[in-house]
Amino acid sequence: MLGRVRRVAAPLVLACLLQACASTRFAESGPGYVFAWPFIDTKAMAPRGGTTQGEDVTLAPVPSAQWEALRAAGQTPFERDRAAILAMGGDYRASFDFLETVVFEPPFTPAAPYRSWGTERVYVVEDRGDFISLQHVLEMVFIDEDGNRQGPFVQKHWRQDWQYEPTELHEYQGHRRWKRRTLEAQEGRGRWSQAVYQVDDTPRYASIGRWEHTPSFSAWTSERTGRPLPRREHSIRDDYDFLSAVNRHTIVPGGWVHEEDNVKTVLPSASAPVATARARESGVNRYERLEGFDFGPADAYWAETAPLWTEVRRAWTEKLASSSEVRISTRCGDTPVYVALFGYAEKLRGDAPPAPAEIRTYVGELIDCITR
Repeated sequence: MLGRVRRVAAPLVLACLLQACASTRFAESGPGYVFAWPFIDTKAMAPRGGTTQGEDVTLAPVPSAQWEALRAAGQTPFERDRAAILAMGGDYRASFDFLETVVFEPPFTPAAPYRSWGTERVYVVEDRGDFISLQHVLEMVFIDEDGNRQGPFVQKHWRQDWQYEPTELHEYQGHRRWKRRTLEAQEGRGRWSQAVYQVDDTPRYASIGRWEHTPSFSAWTSERTGRPLPRREHSIRDDYDFLSAVNRHTIVPGGWVHEEDNVKTVLPSASAPVATARARESGVNRYERLEGFDFGPADAYWAETAPLWTEVRRAWTEKLASSSEVRISTRCGDTPVYVALFGYAEKLRGDAPPAPAEIRTYVGELIDCITR
């Protein structure tokens, strides 16, 4: 019975997990709003996001074994960079906070902040030395109004691929277009690129930066780069269409922190030939290392669906390698890509999973459907 529950077949539950809308207990203690807008009624600034209570968790001792490995003496800069990236793997309570800090247009009032949290395992799905791929998988347990435990529910989340001394990036241009940029040798020397992919493994954004290591932290900061609207925004906002962002990943003794400096931007059009900015947003996503949380359902999901996601990653690698520019739709016909792939993934968990050739054909046809 548990196996059926954790498959997250219900569209409502699936959509809720994608929005992280059922993964937080923050609303119980009020808005929790403390930063940047002291003269606005705090009721108007109550964070949107989740309201459902999650299960209690236990944080791991600090410093973690991953932190100790990162701080170990005798490593080359390359080895320490690798240790920092690998330190992002593991089990976490992940919290997501976003607040508009500067508004550029009338009436100069910010949108409501966003806040949610979830429990998630980050898998090292590939490590080739100079290339590391990390896959995030959410596993949530909810406590309903009667105090009953619901779940666990498993949701494939985002992926981050790290490449040492890259030679090219596929950068988001807006209007669902990604374009290849070839890097000069000096641009990539000693630096790492990070490419981020959506829950359905379609590209999201890519940038390049250098790791900095100090006794107190290790951090990687990206160049400013474009990206599509995040899922937390595109379902409720239509007044901008592009994020211009800088990322910073900071490794600390108890986990890591992902900070975002986002400028919400309206791209040029025939009626408005100059890009304009709506607001600047600060995002802080904290990954606090857990101990004792049972990620067995996430492990089972990831093992059972691996043939599909391995093929999806392979197909996108080939598509991007052969394309100087690609336009990617979010739908094939009337079906969102993530719905199509998550539904197909459930076939691999059934009694008669598809053969490898069938999986390859399905993935190829789907990617052909959404690209041009």
